[in-house]
Parts: sequence; structure tokens; C-alpha cells
Amino acid sequence: MIRLKQSAALLALAAVTAACAGPVAERAFNDVATTAEQRIGQRPAWIKSEEDERAVRDTLDRLLARPLSADDAVQMALLNNRRLQGSFADLGIGAADLTSSWRPGNPGLSYARLRRGDETEIERGISIDAFSLLLLPFAAGIEERRFEATKLRIATDILQLAAQTRKAWYEAVAAEQTAVYVGQIRDAADSQAELARRMKQVGNASTLKFLREQIFYADATARLAKSRVMAVAARERLTRLMGLWGKDTAFRLPDRLPEIPPAPRSVENIEAQAIAGRLDVQMAQADLVATRRAYGLTNATRFINVLEVGYRRNSETGRPDQRGYEISLEVPLFDFGDAKATRAEHSYLQAVNALADTAVQARSAARESYLAYRAAYDLSRHYQVEIIPLRQKASEEMVLRYNGMLISTFELLADAREQIADVSAALEAQRDFWLADTDLSFVTIAPVDSGGTSGSSNGLLPRRSSLAAH
Repeated sequence: MIRLKQSAALLALAAVTAACAGPVAERAFNDVATTAEQRIGQRPAWIKSEEDERAVRDTLDRLLARPLSADDAVQMALLNNRRLQGSFADLGIGAADLTSSWRPGNPGLSYARLRRGDETEIERGISIDAFSLLLLPFAAGIEERRFEATKLRIATDILQLAAQTRKAWYEAVAAEQTAVYVGQIRDAADSQAELARRMKQVGNASTLKFLREQIFYADATARLAKSRVMAVAARERLTRLMGLWGKDTAFRLPDRLPEIPPAPRSVENIEAQAIAGRLDVQMAQADLVATRRAYGLTNATRFINVLEVGYRRNSETGRPDQRGYEISLEVPLFDFGDAKATRAEHSYLQAVNALADTAVQARSAARESYLAYRAAYDLSRHYQVEIIPLRQKASEEMVLRYNGMLISTFELLADAREQIADVSAALEAQRDFWLADTDLSFVTIAPVDSGGTSGSSNGLLPRRSSLAAH
């Protein structure tokens, strides 16, 4: 009787849980969105209806009405990136699997009608897999941890998209700023080339100096074309991450990168922060727990795969009905479950090593990101505080010498080109700092890609070695 009451309770709970798959998915998304909001201060939206679509559209219109900041770009990506929206469907799939894990196998019904002369025999039966019914709590616990792992994976996708979008914003702004600056260089080179041509005509410039100015102008023209292409490429990458198309691609960006802060960030115990806060570490931990539980369940049930309990009722003409039960047990004659247990054991060992490797990667990435951040800050600060002011003073001194007829026009032009190289290097250092700052902000909460920048302006601006053309 107790067994029957427990089974009935499980069946009732399964029916209730199965009817709540939608709310389970909704609660899961709220958990994921809250996790993202706690870490980056911005919340994604799950578009599932026309009303949701209109709300997102209103937010996009509001953001697009002004020059986009880095935070604006990230918010648009979290609301409008369709790949991210597609990954949210995994929450619904996981919720369905979770609620289904509380359902026992469907009962089997049988009906037989036999005749022998004037006699009729009717056999009725109903059976259910009692073994799976007893294991429902264990199976549901395993599925629940898998669902938690799914939530952590999607939260990681959100954070990675936010990091990619923020870096793409810095790259796009830097690329457009570089293109404008290279355009100014090209215009200056055009004026210098024209001046050299006129001076050569009146005999005040040699052919070599004239050719050097022409080469500088031709090189600046080529670099301008390349810088514009790279600016478009960086902008398009940002556009893709924000999920924009059509008229929305005409969004505006600031003219300049933000200034670097007066002092660098101080981060203590960054390795410990990475281990405690990174979602990929938590995901590996959840996978290990789920695998360990599955391993224990596999060992406990390796010899029993099917246990069916059935109710039987037979009726025959002229005779009382027969009532009883039937038990069906799979005999492990050929498959003793050793292969299944071995597979589970090695899956567990695999999960253990995966967790250890994830922790090693997280620690290393945290150390590397902080060192890269400090190096990028020191370099950018060095350009702003030391090199650029010194270069400006040197240029002012060159102008004074030129006015005093102590140096030639071409020496003044060569010094101007030296200043161009320093300014362009300072711009690249400023961009690299903000990319490193983004990596440092995300390395303790999620894995980030700290590889090469897609919008780099390296190679676009004149190098120092090619400028000293006197």
C-alpha cells in the first residue's frame, strides 16, 4: 500500500511538473539575466512575442538617436543579437527535458480476446516500468544539474558577446579616428608635394627632395584607402554583433576614443577572483557533479535494466475472473553492464581533468590579462605624458629655427612627419589600452578572446624609419 501511495504521488508530481515547463524556462532566463546584470550591469531580453519585439525596437530607436557609447553598443547586442536569441531557446529545451525527467515511462496496455467453441476468453493487462519509477528522483537530480550547466553556458555566451561588442566598439571608433587622421596626413602630404614641385621649378629643391615628397604623398594616399577599408570592416563587425541591418546601420559613433584614466586599476588576488567568479569554472564544476552522480547511479543499476510490474485480469465464459500481477525482469545473461560502468567511470575522469584544466586556464588568463593591462596603460600613458609633449616642444623649436632661417623647408617638413608617427603610435596605444581594459574586466567572470584586434590600424600610418627624408 505504501509503495502504491508513493507511486501515485510521483505520478501526480510528474503531471504538475510537466505542465510547468514554460514557467521553468522563464525562471531560468531570469536567473541567467540576473547573473549577467550582476556582472556587467546590463540585462538581456528574450524576444518571444510581438510585444517583446516592440519593446526592443523602442529601446533601439532611443539608443540610435544619439552617438553610441560602448555601453549603448553592448545593450543593443544583448537585446538584438539573433544568435544570442537563438541560444535562449536552449533554456526552453532544457526546461522541457527537466520536466520530462519526472515522468515515468508510459504504461503498457494489453487486450486479448480468444474463442474456443462457444467459450470466450478475454485477457486484459496494464504494466509499468517500476524500476524507472523508483529512479525518478535520481534521474531528475541529474537532469537538474545538466539544466544548471545549460544556464551557466548561456550566461557565458551573454558575457562573451558583451566583451566582444565592447572591444568591437573601441576598434571601430579607433579605426574611424585613424581614417580621419590619415586623411589629414594625405592632405598635408598633397600640400607638401605641391610646394616641393614649385620649389623645384624655381631651382630651390633638388630632384631627390622633390621625389621624396612625391613618394610620401603617394604612400599617404594608399594608406588612406586602406584605413578607410579597415574602418568599414571594424564598423561592420560591430554592426553584426549588435544585430543591425537596413537603416539602423547608419548609427553614429564618437569622433574620438575616451581618454585613459589618470591612474591604473589595482586588482588584488586576481587568480582567486577568476576561480570564484568565472562561469566556465562553475560550468565545469556542475558538469563534474552531474557526471559523478550519473556514475554512482550507473554502478548501482548496472545489473538491472528493466523491471516491469503489471496487473492482469482474465475472464472466461462461465468461469470467475482471474486477477493477479506479473513481474518482468531482464536477465543479464549477455550484457552484465560492465561496458556501461566503464563508460561512466571514464566520463567522470574526463570531467575531473576538464575542471582542473579549466581552473589552470582561468588562472593563467587572469595573470596574462592583468600584465597586458598594465603594459598597455604604461605605454599609452608614456605617449601622452612624455613623448607627445616632448614632440610638440621639439616642433615648436623647429618652427622657431625655420623662422630664423636656420633650417630649410624640407627639414621642417621632415620634423612634421616625425610628429605624425608619434601621434599615430599614441592613438594605437590608446586603443590597445581600452582593449586590454575590457579583457581585464571580463577575465574574472568569463573566458575572453584576447587575441589580435580585428580593427587594428597597424601598418596604416607612416613609420618613423621612412619619414626622415631630408
